[in-house]
Amino acid sequence: MLVKWAEGVWTDTREAKFFGVETGTRMTVVALRDGGLFVHSPVPLDEATRREVDGLGEVRAVVAPSIFHHLSVGAWMAAYPKAVFAACPGLEWKRTDLSFSCVLGDEPHPIWRGELEQVYFSARRENELDFFHAPTKTLIVTDALLNLSTHPRASTRLVAGLMGNRAPGVGWAEPLMIRDRRLARRQVDRILSWDFEQIILAHGDTVSERGPAVVEHAYKWL
Repeated sequence: MLVKWAEGVWTDTREAKFFGVETGTRMTVVALRDGGLFVHSPVPLDEATRREVDGLGEVRAVVAPSIFHHLSVGAWMAAYPKAVFAACPGLEWKRTDLSFSCVLGDEPHPIWRGELEQVYFSARRENELDFFHAPTKTLIVTDALLNLSTHPRASTRLVAGLMGNRAPGVGWAEPLMIRDRRLARRQVDRILSWDFEQIILAHGDTVSERGPAVVEHAYKWL
């Protein structure tokens, strides 16, 4: 079910497993100025979800922002053939069965240029694309700020404890996801240059205030 996050921004949170662990996942939908919709990390497209999305506007762009966030893209391609489907680098090789319109880097696609900024967080092994929506001061991330510590399932919280994941992006596994620390520091600093206050995470509770402090805390080791 879509939930209004801020003016022109909605989220849809679903159950999802990764290596047998319930991590949850979250889609973000942003209304563009022309009335179209930007969809980040699409969730399974059932009839109810499609009715809700169609009620907001025309789907213009769908982004698969990580090499782990792609399972539902095919259904969205079938439902919205006129939309632009954008992949993070590497996903076009992993999912050769999907016909992506483009592969993204640091430059926004013309559909959302001037409305959403982006960083290709290439230093992370997920090849993640992170976005900033200035009108709502919202940072939109995928796996870069994983937070399972407050998950409703006790088994997931147990796994989070074993990982040391007690806050967004914190834990012993996080440094293992970084290929190049110097590059990661530059990319994190670029994210911190944005004037955001809130953060929408794909996995874990959203952040409603002091967003930069959350990012700084997660990556202080760089």
